[in-house]
Amino acid sequence: MKANLAIDFSPLKKYPDFRRLWLSGLISYFGSMFTYVALPFQVKELTGSYLAVGLIGLVEIIPLVVFGLYGGVLADHMDRKKMIWATEFAALFLSAILLINSLLPSPSLALIYIVAALFSAVDGLQRPSADAILPRLVEHKDLPAASALMSLRWQMGMIAGPSLAGVLISIFGVSAGFILDIATYFLSLIILIRVKSVPPIEISENPSFSSLVAGVKYATSRKDLMGTYLVDLSAMFFAMPTALFPFWAEQVGAPWALGLFYAAGTIGSILVTLTSGWVKNYTKHGRAIFLAALGWGVAITFAGLVNNLALILIFLVLAGASDMVSALFRSVLWNQSIPDEFRGRLAGVELISYSVGPLGGQTRAGFTAERTSLRTSVVSGGLLCIGFVLFFTALLPDFRKYDSESNEFAVSEAKKRKTAPNN
Repeated sequence: MKANLAIDFSPLKKYPDFRRLWLSGLISYFGSMFTYVALPFQVKELTGSYLAVGLIGLVEIIPLVVFGLYGGVLADHMDRKKMIWATEFAALFLSAILLINSLLPSPSLALIYIVAALFSAVDGLQRPSADAILPRLVEHKDLPAASALMSLRWQMGMIAGPSLAGVLISIFGVSAGFILDIATYFLSLIILIRVKSVPPIEISENPSFSSLVAGVKYATSRKDLMGTYLVDLSAMFFAMPTALFPFWAEQVGAPWALGLFYAAGTIGSILVTLTSGWVKNYTKHGRAIFLAALGWGVAITFAGLVNNLALILIFLVLAGASDMVSALFRSVLWNQSIPDEFRGRLAGVELISYSVGPLGGQTRAGFTAERTSLRTSVVSGGLLCIGFVLFFTALLPDFRKYDSESNEFAVSEAKKRKTAPNN
C-alpha cells in the first residue's frame, strides 16, 4: 500500500533538465516567501489597515491578467527556458528596489504597491512558460508524477519560507527578508543556465492579438477546461483570507504564530503530495477537482467559526490538503489534454484562474473585514465558495464527468505524444 501512495520521484532521476528546473524553482520559491510575508507585514506596520493590506492583491490583478495572457502567447512563440531566465532576473531587480525602499527613513507605501504590480507583471510573463515547459521535458506518462513534484517544490518553499520569514522579519525587520530573496534569485539563475533550450514547435504562430484570441477560443470551446477555471476561480476569490493573517494572529493572541498561519495550508498540501502515488491511477479528474474545491470551502468556513489557534491551524491544514488535490488533478488534466501549440496560451488562461482568484480574494477579504469583522469575512467567504462551486459543477457536466481514459482530447494527446520525439 505504501508503494502505491508514496510520491514518485523517478522523473527527477530520469530527466536532468527537469531536475535542474525543479531545483531552481525550489530555491526561488523559498526566497520569494520571505517577500511574500514581508510585504503585507510592512504595509500593516505602515498603515494598520485591513484594506491597505488587501489592496496589495488588487493592484496585482490587472498586470497579472494582461501580462499573463501575453506571456502565454510568448510561451508558444519563444524559447520557454529563456523566458523563465529573463523574468527571474527581472524579479531579482524588483526585490532590490524593495530592499532599498525598506532602508529609507520613511519607506514609500506607493512604491510598495507599484513594485507589487510589477512583480505581478513579471509573474504573468513567467508562469505560462514555466507551466508549458513541463510536457517538453518529461514523457507523457510521467506527467502526473512530474506535476506532483512541481507542487512539492513549491510546498517545501512555502513550508520553510513563511515560518523562517516570520522569525527573521520579527527580529531583523523586513529588509532582511528582501536580502535573502535576492540571494536565492542569484542561485536560481545560475542553475537555470544549464537547462536546455525549449524552442517553439514549428507550427507556432507569431505573437499577436489574433493568436491570443485563438487560444481563448480554444479554452472556451472546451467545457471541461472551463469547469477547472471557474471552480478554482470561485473557490479562491471567495475563500482566500491570506490578507487577514497578520490581523488574525493578533486577534487570537498569538502574533508570534504569523508564520504558522502562512505555513498551515502548505503543510496540508505537502501531506497530500507525499502520498500522491495514487494520482496516476485515478482517472476521474473532474470529480476529484469538484470534491476538493468543496473541501476547501468547508475547511475555511470552520476555520472562521472557531476562535482557538490550534483548531484554526488544523482547518487551514485541511484546506491546504483539499487545495492540493484540486491543483494536482487540474495540472494533470491540462498537461495531458491540451495540444502543445496551445499549451503556452492556455497556461496564460490558467494563470488567471489560479492567481487572479487569490489576489481578488485578498481584496474581498480585506474589504469585508473592514466593513464587518474578520470572522464574518472568513465565514461568508467559505459559504460563498461552497455555493459557487456547486453551481458551476452543475452547470458544466463535461467538467464533472471528465475521465482521462475516455475524454477525447486526453486520448488524442496520449496517442500523439507516443509517436512524437520528446524535445
